[in-house]
Amino acid sequence: MLAATPLVLDGCTADRMPGARHPERKVAPPELTVTPGDQSRDVPISAEVGTRVSGGRITAVRITDDKGAEVKAEPREDGSAWVPSKPLQPKRTYTAEVTATGDKGKTTTRKTTFTTTPKSTKPAITSTLYFDGNQTYGTAMPVTVAFDPPIPKAARADVQRRLFVKTNPPQPGTWSWLDDGSEVYYRAPDFWRPGTTISVRSGLEGLPIGKDRVGDADRTATSKIGRQVSLEIDNATKQMSVLRDGKLIRKIPVSLGKPSTPTSSGKMVIMEKHQYTTFDTRGDPMGGYVVDVEDAQRLTDGGEFIHGAPWSEGDQGQTNVSHGCTNVSAAAADWLMGVTQVGDLVTFTGTEVKLEAGNGWTAWNVGWDEFVKGSALPVPAGLGPAPTNTPHPGAVAGGSPAPTPSVRGG
Repeated sequence: MLAATPLVLDGCTADRMPGARHPERKVAPPELTVTPGDQSRDVPISAEVGTRVSGGRITAVRITDDKGAEVKAEPREDGSAWVPSKPLQPKRTYTAEVTATGDKGKTTTRKTTFTTTPKSTKPAITSTLYFDGNQTYGTAMPVTVAFDPPIPKAARADVQRRLFVKTNPPQPGTWSWLDDGSEVYYRAPDFWRPGTTISVRSGLEGLPIGKDRVGDADRTATSKIGRQVSLEIDNATKQMSVLRDGKLIRKIPVSLGKPSTPTSSGKMVIMEKHQYTTFDTRGDPMGGYVVDVEDAQRLTDGGEFIHGAPWSEGDQGQTNVSHGCTNVSAAAADWLMGVTQVGDLVTFTGTEVKLEAGNGWTAWNVGWDEFVKGSALPVPAGLGPAPTNTPHPGAVAGGSPAPTPSVRGG
């Protein structure tokens, strides 16, 4: 046994003998695919530089036009593509050079050159971004994009991929479509935190939508979220509770819609504020009047407002006499205008009818589990279940036209 020991030790240390060598394992460079394909033609001006890499990560992307000018672009969060900050120009040639680097430092570079389509002659779908730049909004403000005509189901995923929202500090959310495709909302699971900056881009210019249409424009806006204010209106007590940061600061008597023109129950968002406006219902079968009002705040597309109504002050807190609006005293309406913001939440309870989905910005009128089912794309990780292939009929449904100067009011 003693004699065997050196033999064992020699065997274990044989690879350390002078001159012994191991063949080095070869490391393959990353595999990289870039789109559009090289020499592609008739590429939409909404095109992005797609990247697919295995065995590494993207470390450099440079996009230039046919005059050598660099095209600014940002990566998608999932790294699947680089998105030009502005639409590409029609009938121009662009070159993208992409480099991927592996764990061992080896690189792969791919270059692709493509030419965009001439200016489209197809009719455009009109889009409206209800989110203006340099504004201060309430904590319930949904980012809303409306479409005319509505977006067909088959095209909603492509459209949604071109709608971008960034928040600082980060507060991720998702988009949810009205069932008829006329609007899409973006919100987070909870209300925005006061002080949050929200940047929005609706990058739809030149985007193919179905076979026959294209997107109309590329729009951007950046605004902030202000203080937390909400209104709670109870038909049983005929009182409005005004809350700031969750604390009651005032109660206001109200008169709501009479039984023939009831106010809706549900969660609404203040859409517009007017120091002066005119309600003209002469085209409404239930209407037939014209009246000037002061300090009016729109809550629905259908014409429900909070506004000063000195003619009903004797009924406020006692009886419902309006045409669906929330009547408050002239003094209370003036005070409210200085407290509320577009984007504040207004909750009604106990009235005869429920708020119809899509009648105003109704993104908060459904719970989060229902809201995410209206997304045409899988929602970000941790925010809820991915949608099925069949859009959920109980998501944000319905839809109605954008606000018009002629309203029901009352």
